[in-house]
Amino acid sequence: MLYRIAADGLVLFHLLFILFVLFGGLLVLKWRPLIWAHLPAVAWGVTVEVLHLTCPLTQWENLMRQAAGQTGYGGGFIEHYVWPVIYPAGLTPTIQWALGSVVLAINVLVYLRLFRLWKLRRAA
Repeated sequence: MLYRIAADGLVLFHLLFILFVLFGGLLVLKWRPLIWAHLPAVAWGVTVEVLHLTCPLTQWENLMRQAAGQTGYGGGFIEHYVWPVIYPAGLTPTIQWALGSVVLAINVLVYLRLFRLWKLRRAA
């Protein structure tokens, strides 16, 4: 029972991490010091998607599920939980490149805005 709760908690943490990677730049606009947590998170998120790496959180979740007597799953977190909700088909490398590019583009736009704000404040 404890392992199942831990695995479910890890799924929630994983989802929050993904949302932080995608939209954390917006939080940085409000809380500047968060940049030091967000930039490495973005780098990790883009690297995992572009290089098709398995996130350690997925491996830990599978280990906890197996310890709870459940079966683990193949593939990654997005493929298992998010992708079936959005699309019924499997995740392809081309789509992973696109997802990584979207993450990168969102964050580049947010950080461009952030740097412009910083320049305006310095000039004032």
